[in-house]
Amino acid sequence: MHARLGLLDRLRHHFRLRRWGRDKANGRLAEDLAHRYLEDLGYIVIARNYMARGGQGELDLVARDGEALVVVEVKSRSSEDFGSPDEAVNREKRQKVIRAAFEYARRAGFPEECMRFDIVSVVHGWPPKLDYYKDAFGTKEAASYNRFFRP
Repeated sequence: MHARLGLLDRLRHHFRLRRWGRDKANGRLAEDLAHRYLEDLGYIVIARNYMARGGQGELDLVARDGEALVVVEVKSRSSEDFGSPDEAVNREKRQKVIRAAFEYARRAGFPEECMRFDIVSVVHGWPPKLDYYKDAFGTKEAASYNRFFRP
């Protein structure tokens, strides 16, 4: 699936490239595209770039899909020469996201059993290619992690 990339997106990306460098600017562009895609699906994005206390993890996007609290990890690459971006969401990355998500849920008053972990994978190009993986982590991994590491 190809993501929409409008004139304002390209202009904003141009200025980000000048300020931040290619990797950070491409990451932020991928988050912008994922944000718009989720809204097109009817999700309500309620947080972006949430940083857990002590720097123990970051949540790229947090959204509501009905009663579900959806934590979305956004990964991007300039090409698929070395695999798709979603392959970079390894066990260590999932654990950091899960830890930050449980903290977010507790602080925001959301029931933990209503959480879901999704991935948006973006390959930059013209047009950018976006793939969406719903329930990518699986709730069993999150539940066992939370039971073991509950603060």
